[in-house]
Amino acid sequence: MEQLSLLGLEPPSPLHAPTAVAGKIKPKVHPALDGIGFSATPAVPRGLWQHPQANRQAVLQGQAVGYWFRRGQRRTIGFSVGPQGLSVSAPRWTTLAAVDAALQTKAGWVLRKLAQVEQRHAVLKDARVDWVDGTELAWLGSTLTLRLGQPPEGTVVAPAATPRRRGQPPVSRVAPDPGSTGADSLWVALPATATPAQLRDAVQAWMMHTAHAHFVHRLDHFALLLGVRWTLLKLSSANTRWGSAKADGSIRLHWRLMQFAPDVLDYVVAHELAHLRHMDHSDRFWATVASVVPDYAALRARLKGERLPSW
Repeated sequence: MEQLSLLGLEPPSPLHAPTAVAGKIKPKVHPALDGIGFSATPAVPRGLWQHPQANRQAVLQGQAVGYWFRRGQRRTIGFSVGPQGLSVSAPRWTTLAAVDAALQTKAGWVLRKLAQVEQRHAVLKDARVDWVDGTELAWLGSTLTLRLGQPPEGTVVAPAATPRRRGQPPVSRVAPDPGSTGADSLWVALPATATPAQLRDAVQAWMMHTAHAHFVHRLDHFALLLGVRWTLLKLSSANTRWGSAKADGSIRLHWRLMQFAPDVLDYVVAHELAHLRHMDHSDRFWATVASVVPDYAALRARLKGERLPSW
């Protein structure tokens, strides 16, 4: 749900959209603001805050804001501020006057969040991976150094090398010499003339394959502890959520979770599996998470506070 080289959950968790509370206006921050941080969506322009799908406009504290308005089967007026701007949803019976009044009551909150969108977008724009030989990438609490070519003779390649996708070069992970303080190297069998896109695609293929195997291991571990059964794992590339779960036991996890520390990743896994017992963010749900990850609050804060560079 919700994050540059390492820079995702406050109830309600950005891993899932918050539920509305009857009789209250429920603002929410788009998950991308709470953790993902590598959305390719453009920043909201300053001056006229204009959502690309804007169909209504409001003047909040003298600032014109174009927002996307929708009606749906909900009981309250809800606000969402994300990388594209402000979205407002309301029950079908709510008058536009009531929506305008609700916006005025939350004007300060909306403008603060829109300003944060612009600020974080500016930071992320300058925090992109430089896809060249020698670039370092965060990986499970450590670092991988990208190298072009083949590992030197005599080096020990980590087991379970990635199966090659059609058209993708082999990738090998090599640990430094014993006693060395250097980072592991990720050797990508591409020539020095390879384009940044070729290097990025090869590394992503390796990361996704490795992520799937790691996620299966951690899902099995926490499912046993929680007494639940997951049925299907899919890797996600969504720019709004780190993970999601369905009542049928299917789980989605973002492959870039592998760039966080293992305990942060485990929190997200446990969070999603806990939804197989409680499909909400009730007290019972959080108690279920705490039963297997007692320090989940601190880990959630780390996921929210850390950011990944744009891919």
